[in-house]
Amino acid sequence: MTDIDALAARLRAELGPRQVLTDRSELRTYECDGLAHYKVIPALVALPATAEQVAAVVRACAGTGTPFVARGSGTGLSGGALPHADGVLIVTSQLREIVEVRPEDERAVVQPGVINLQVTKAATPHGYYYAPDPSSQQICSIGGNVAENSGGAHCLKYGFTTNHVTGLEVVTPDGERVRLGGPAPDAPGYDLLGAFVGSEGTLGVATEVTVKLTRLPETVRTLLAGFLSTDQAGAATSAIIAAGVVPAAIEMMDALAVEAAEAAVRCGYPEGAGAVLIVELDGPAAEVEAQFDQVSALCAEHGAFGTRVAADDTERALIWRGRKSAFAAVGRISPDYIVQDGVIPRTALPTVLRRIGEVAAEHGVRVANVFHAGDGNLHPLVLFDDAVPGQAGRAETVSAAILDLCIEHGGSITGEHGVGIDKAKHMPRMFTDDDLDTMQLLRCAFDPDGIANPGKVFPTPRLCGERPGRHQGTHPLHATDVAEIF
Repeated sequence: MTDIDALAARLRAELGPRQVLTDRSELRTYECDGLAHYKVIPALVALPATAEQVAAVVRACAGTGTPFVARGSGTGLSGGALPHADGVLIVTSQLREIVEVRPEDERAVVQPGVINLQVTKAATPHGYYYAPDPSSQQICSIGGNVAENSGGAHCLKYGFTTNHVTGLEVVTPDGERVRLGGPAPDAPGYDLLGAFVGSEGTLGVATEVTVKLTRLPETVRTLLAGFLSTDQAGAATSAIIAAGVVPAAIEMMDALAVEAAEAAVRCGYPEGAGAVLIVELDGPAAEVEAQFDQVSALCAEHGAFGTRVAADDTERALIWRGRKSAFAAVGRISPDYIVQDGVIPRTALPTVLRRIGEVAAEHGVRVANVFHAGDGNLHPLVLFDDAVPGQAGRAETVSAAILDLCIEHGGSITGEHGVGIDKAKHMPRMFTDDDLDTMQLLRCAFDPDGIANPGKVFPTPRLCGERPGRHQGTHPLHATDVAEIF
């Protein structure tokens, strides 16, 4: 067991007295990320202001065998930044400098605490923007986006964070500062950059990020359409993609999600809609206009009504307002909810959405569906009231069943929220023991002592000195209640 008082004294000498928190009332501020279902109070919180201070904290943890967890803005939805009760939480929110914007190279260099939307604001005067746009982009940080490989509404056309990061400075679990990649499009050798993006803090801490900037499009057209059912809206989505049109975004919300958005922000979506689609096209004006006519016709063919087209940026923002506020808006119609995240093929949308409704009805809970329809990334919101005995358990059962449906239909248990602690138990449903052991060999290569965000992603952590393969007898981590066997 680490002597936390001694570690705190050492870190205060390195960082300054107010950059290290040990008071329980202050520590509780950091007891969870955006998934408040899981809460752990850390033993200590460090607030480094420079990359070298991050390295100093990690070196101190490595020297004492103390677990550490990196945290950005705390907006994650999988428990990826859940603290370790006997460890250090390293909060990178003070590393918030936009180091440089280089439009001539279509690159920006930023620190991990920079807010996602700030990158676009810095690049816009140069005619560029940063394409990945999670719904929380006004508050989520680039460091967290890198850890979780975040996406957003426009990932259909532009891809996820991994498609927009060309270089990183990281602090490895032994406290060394190293660089992966750089400003060039593709570095030679093993793709360690690709391994790090989306590793959920298990391979180290990013302290500087080089991102691609995307040229602002000549034209943007945004259409909102109502449909009587999610089946109709799903069929329209598949028809648009089948026609060879790749919109910047195709977003769907069902009736319950629309009800919540209307209660929260009065977005004015078509009355009586069982589902709404938001379709956005961008690019050269001539191409966008031609594709827009196709999209409008295909939506009409599949029963669209109450169609609205944004005339300017103000109307476009109003159309997006309901979708961007959907997660928080659900709080208007339910005291508690679980945000799920899974992926299915587009063609499976009608079947899976129907089954989600049936499963929810069987267990007496409601599910509001909000999702990136264009790439089949579902975000079902499972509603419940924790004050009612048994409802939380039923909600968790439905949430797990939704992930099973995703796997059953050839999909994945996560699209952009990560595995964290919430979905670790579901990993064996997607991967074999050999698969999981192989993944953990990579983790062990970066973190042989297992101190970087332990307990996340993998259902049963392996000891890095072990041989791969099924463990015989009682695993030592299971014997000490550190890990659970599924």
